[in-house]
Amino acid sequence: MRYALFRRSLLFLFFAFLTLLSACVREPSQPLRVGTNIWPGYEPLYLAAELGYYKDTPIRLIQYPSSTEVMRAFQSGLLEVAALTVDEVLMVKDRGFDPQIVVVTDFSNGADVILGRSGTRTLHDLKGKKIGVESTALGAFFLTRALEKEGIPIDTITPVPLELSDHEEAFMKGKVDGLVTFPPVSSNLKDKGAVLLFDSSRIPGEIVDVLVVRKSEMEKHAECLEALRNGWFRAVEYLKSNPDDAAKKAAPREKFTPQQFLDSLKGIHIPDREEYSAMADGRDVSLRDSMERLNRMMVSKGLVRRLQNPVPFVPIDALKNR
Repeated sequence: MRYALFRRSLLFLFFAFLTLLSACVREPSQPLRVGTNIWPGYEPLYLAAELGYYKDTPIRLIQYPSSTEVMRAFQSGLLEVAALTVDEVLMVKDRGFDPQIVVVTDFSNGADVILGRSGTRTLHDLKGKKIGVESTALGAFFLTRALEKEGIPIDTITPVPLELSDHEEAFMKGKVDGLVTFPPVSSNLKDKGAVLLFDSSRIPGEIVDVLVVRKSEMEKHAECLEALRNGWFRAVEYLKSNPDDAAKKAAPREKFTPQQFLDSLKGIHIPDREEYSAMADGRDVSLRDSMERLNRMMVSKGLVRRLQNPVPFVPIDALKNR
């Protein structure tokens, strides 16, 4: 009898120990996968990682060759967070997804450009000629808007699809007469005599980059999203207060010299925490208004099927309460 009681007690203690052990040893958290392509405005993400601002939070930054591939990965569930332009976000939303904006990374105020060969003076000089452009949503949008702004029918030019990695070589070898591109390619080509014909400062507020999260992933990854956003804003402050050191860290990834990286930042504006907070809580409605205008234009051009409700912003304190 005593032996049976002892045995039951021993088994109870054994299973209690296993229960306690399983409670203490947690399985590793699923990392928050964040997809980007090469673009100076996304560098604070990588700067934050290098400076240790994410600490031990499982955040995985993944670089893709183009924004189209970032869109594809986001839509197929391979990413929880994607760095996209607002027009691309509207396309994602039009396809039935529900993206939420967690960070406005930058406004392009001159960084996106159309270049011409030596001797060209205006965009009209490219009529009847070949213009190289990435096969991305942004490439099509920017070229369409530039031609529209200049009153040039799109059927008077010949778009030539080019991967970003082929931009410089195609232009230098004369395979295209004009090129839709951005830093670092634009910086290199201007140094070699390319002529600036149009840039994104002509369409202010229309090319905006954001980080979006899948709504279905917000609850599961709230802690990581909070760390990602806090790290981002800390890195933005570091970039502003220590530009030379930040440039040394960022330049190799962007295939720039540090000075070229700093020069590229002159064509973009990176909002700080307070600016984002004002956009998220409705004190600043300029981006919301711009998105609505952009959505109407994209419907009229057949880039999306229908008008959408505004893409929601995730307020600064919303993730802390989850």
